[in-house]
Amino acid sequence: MFGSKKIGFIGSGNMASVLIKGILKAGLVEEKSVFASDIDPEKLDNLKSDYGINTVFKDNKKVVENCDIIVLAVKPQIMNRILSEIDENLDSSKLVISIAAGISTEYIDSLTSNDLKIIRAMPNTPALIMEGATAICPGENVSEDDLMLSREIFSAVGVVVVVDETQMDAVTGLSGSGPAYIFMMIEALSDAGVKMGLSRNVSMKLAAQTVMGAAKLQIETGMHPGRLKDMVTSPGGTAIAGIL
Repeated sequence: MFGSKKIGFIGSGNMASVLIKGILKAGLVEEKSVFASDIDPEKLDNLKSDYGINTVFKDNKKVVENCDIIVLAVKPQIMNRILSEIDENLDSSKLVISIAAGISTEYIDSLTSNDLKIIRAMPNTPALIMEGATAICPGENVSEDDLMLSREIFSAVGVVVVVDETQMDAVTGLSGSGPAYIFMMIEALSDAGVKMGLSRNVSMKLAAQTVMGAAKLQIETGMHPGRLKDMVTSPGGTAIAGIL
């Protein structure tokens, strides 16, 4: 799908770096086809040293001028300023992908001059280890090929689902914020182990592996979590006692 296309990242923080790592590892693009910009020179230096990306700039316009795919990897608070800055360089031939939380495709369209092809994406932090869950939704000018291209990009760092934009707030609460809930669960399980006399190191290791193993069991079997729970909870046993 990529062919000779060039992809540019405006903002070179953690998520941009992860996506760059993923698409390079998947062989979707070569280093020379990846561009990036950031106001922090250290982040740009890291892209050079970690991934061999030499087409890095402080000027966002240079990224837009040179690339077919533009990933907006900036904080929502500065989206207005960024779009105002690059608007004259954007045209309808470019695919714009935003990973800024809470920013709709309609909002981006309202701040730009041309009828852009815009895709909104919500990845989550497990993408940092290539185990992310990303939901994407297309704006009104997006073609099926554009959507497939976006799926390729985010599939390089985990699983991808396509949803209607009206569902993106729900996605943000579920998979976007979900890792925080799971980390609290791991911490709570570990605390309980410590309370019962286990060392923190042993307790944390068992808790984290239990959560990961249980999730993998559900994914690989496709069984309903309720059925899997019933497999663990024997009548009068310790599991059902813990649940109730």
